Amino acid sequence: ASEDFTQAGGIDTVVEVLNNVDRGTEKIIIEALEEEDPELAEEIKKRMFVFEDIVLLDDRSIQKVLREVDTQELAKALKGVDNEVQEKIFRNMSKRAASLLREDMDFMGPIRLRDVEEAQQKIVNIIRKLEDAGDIVVARAGEEELVV
Repeated sequence: ASEDFTQAGGIDTVVEVLNNVDRGTEKIIIEALEEEDPELAEEIKKRMFVFEDIVLLDDRSIQKVLREVDTQELAKALKGVDNEVQEKIFRNMSKRAASLLREDMDFMGPIRLRDVEEAQQKIVNIIRKLEDAGDIVVARAGEEELVV
């Protein structure tokens, strides 16, 4: 199966497509790929950036991302992640901003998973835009980070 992908535009094209579909669709496709070609599925997963990978960004990069993100979207996005991700975000905000964000999240109450995933995708798109512009560096799984 991997030869088919190589001729059709390569793994990067598959990653690009998967990064632009909703999480549910992405999961179904990855699971099907895992059955068909586990090595290819693993390679694709390594290259994908999901919202939870925000913890892999350095603090300065997170701060740049936060300047571009709408607070309400951020509150929604953080509703669906574990404490490690939330704390990494809160640590990169002023105490006051973090406190206000926590209040927004509490005040919001339960929200639909689809809304959480949509907000997360918007933030991932901002991260990609900043990475493409060279404003931030995303350390991918399995990649050595070049430091000069």
